[in-house]
Amino acid sequence: MSTVRLEKLAYGGWPNCLKLTDGRLELVVTLDVGPRVIRFGTVGGQNLFKEFPDQLGKTKGTEWLSFGGHRLWHAPEVAGRTYAPDFEPVDHLWDGATLILLSKREPTTGIAKKIAIRLEDGRVHLKHSLVNENLWTVELAPWALSVMAGGGRALIPQEPFVEHGVSFTPARPVVLWRFTRMNDPRFTWGDRLIQFRQDDKPPTKQKFGLGNKQGWAAYELNSQLFLKTFAYHEGQTYPDQGCNCEFFTMPGFLEVETLGPLTKLEPGQGTDLEETWYLFDNVKLPQGQTSDDEPALLSALEPYLNEAL
Repeated sequence: MSTVRLEKLAYGGWPNCLKLTDGRLELVVTLDVGPRVIRFGTVGGQNLFKEFPDQLGKTKGTEWLSFGGHRLWHAPEVAGRTYAPDFEPVDHLWDGATLILLSKREPTTGIAKKIAIRLEDGRVHLKHSLVNENLWTVELAPWALSVMAGGGRALIPQEPFVEHGVSFTPARPVVLWRFTRMNDPRFTWGDRLIQFRQDDKPPTKQKFGLGNKQGWAAYELNSQLFLKTFAYHEGQTYPDQGCNCEFFTMPGFLEVETLGPLTKLEPGQGTDLEETWYLFDNVKLPQGQTSDDEPALLSALEPYLNEAL
């Protein structure tokens, strides 16, 4: 078993960051702002996460900045609540196995955030937590967003395909936003997979979501495959017409997002959302973009899914 180390370092113009590494994988988290994982990749390799160079290192401002990386929000998306600036320093705890990032109470929402990160057995487990520190009840859902570097392809499973006549029950809820164009060339709507490519040529923004009971989503970039797994809680109400998984792209990046169920939090109560991350090297997936190409793509994905699921 590899030894996991925590090191302090400066990164991206922020003097106070931490690197968690097992010798193969490394994560960099910011302590000057956040909580946020700004880097994830193999040691010395590409950052799978997007970084916005003009925002790195900033610690002051009145408007929310993405910075890039992986962050924690709360849904549903509301302009005045969702985009609360997160320029405050982040506290941390480290027990030799789990790194916990603790934010202060957001002054505009009364919500405090926590991300617990554990790097173990070549995978990363994250537990995202929201706590209601208001004096009144708040309804929300935890929302974890991974802002992926540009030039890759998201792969999203659909529910198992069944021919007409065998089943008459709807099983694949897909949610579209008002600005979503289904004929956008970045989409491939297959029978068993949805492919969603990041491409800087189309200038428009695209987003969709779904109730993902298969419990995984992936992003392929330069022969590496980032795969995250997560739960679907049957019978619970999810935001955005039933989405536990959402995807957004525009020039520069693509977001792979997970959401927990909507929960009414009494003062002092919290709610959690868990993900597990995997990163595979030397991945060669077929690039076909039609339903006829899906069997080969699914076959190539199978060993990675078997390891993760």
